Amino acid sequence: MKYFLENVYCTYLAWFLIYQDALVPSKVNILDIAAGPGTVAYGLALFLQSSSGFFDIPQMHISYYSLEKQDAFQFRGLQFWRRYIESRLTTVNAYFRFVTTDIFNWKTQSNNLPKDFFDFIVISHCFFADPAKRVEANNTYKQIFATSLKNPGYILLIVQDKKLFKLYDVHQVENQKQEENVVQNFLAELGLELVWYKYLTSTSSRIPLPGAEFGKFAQDKLPKQLYMSQILQQYFSQKYQSCYTLDDYVILAKKL
Repeated sequence: MKYFLENVYCTYLAWFLIYQDALVPSKVNILDIAAGPGTVAYGLALFLQSSSGFFDIPQMHISYYSLEKQDAFQFRGLQFWRRYIESRLTTVNAYFRFVTTDIFNWKTQSNNLPKDFFDFIVISHCFFADPAKRVEANNTYKQIFATSLKNPGYILLIVQDKKLFKLYDVHQVENQKQEENVVQNFLAELGLELVWYKYLTSTSSRIPLPGAEFGKFAQDKLPKQLYMSQILQQYFSQKYQSCYTLDDYVILAKKL
């Protein structure tokens, strides 16, 4: 609940960048790994709806596969979709399929994902600091890339800035060459080739601001989450006003 809006905002911008490169077909098949409530689908739907008044977008069909361990996330995400997306005047033509499974119990031969089917495979914030878990998860990801991604097809990875640098015990600085090396190491572990990456940050700096300093910056400069803040204050005793913030690396890659 707390990070739903920021995650949708991030994927909204990611889909804009991908569309800008003319990489989104009119019939697009998407696999969202560790999908949660479906923020990847929400980001695409809201991008298509909000941009329709500015430039011509052909009628699209979205096949969205949610691969998620917790069926409650999938259930709530679909409820939200029916309430807030399908009820809009400019509806999005989307087909949902839910695969409820844990990636750590993944069996390549017995899964029911289609082969050579997906235009995009998305992994958002499902990367592990523990080395053994990261290797295990990455092996599963590579199996899925190999069997289910179209040729050509793309992999979209979204990872928080602090987490990405912490994986390699590197201090985040304003050195973009070092930053690119970290991204390349990250992709090498997944057997992928970089297409491009963007750093989406709420500040003008590539170095994260300290907590108190960022809190003041957010309250002074960033747009407020008016309705979500009310819920968080009521049910979680949150003492401050939530704002829309971004601190993610958005990485577009393809198979080697």
